[in-house]
Amino acid sequence: MRRVTLYSRPGCRLCDEALRALKAAAPGIEVEEVDVDSESSLRDCYGLDIPVAVESGRELFRHRFDPACVARIRKP
Repeated sequence: MRRVTLYSRPGCRLCDEALRALKAAAPGIEVEEVDVDSESSLRDCYGLDIPVAVESGRELFRHRFDPACVARIRKP
């Protein structure tokens, strides 16, 4: 199963929208949500620059869900 990490924070409307869109567009993937406020290094790295979706170290999208990222997720 493919895994995508979604860097976000609770209460972020864009993050919630990105999570729903990602799950709907690519139902066969596992999405791991990471709260950027859980660690100071993540907060320093992302700040307000969220949501960010990453798979295997490769950024798929930032700020708004990009439907083209689904094709990139499915590629091995």
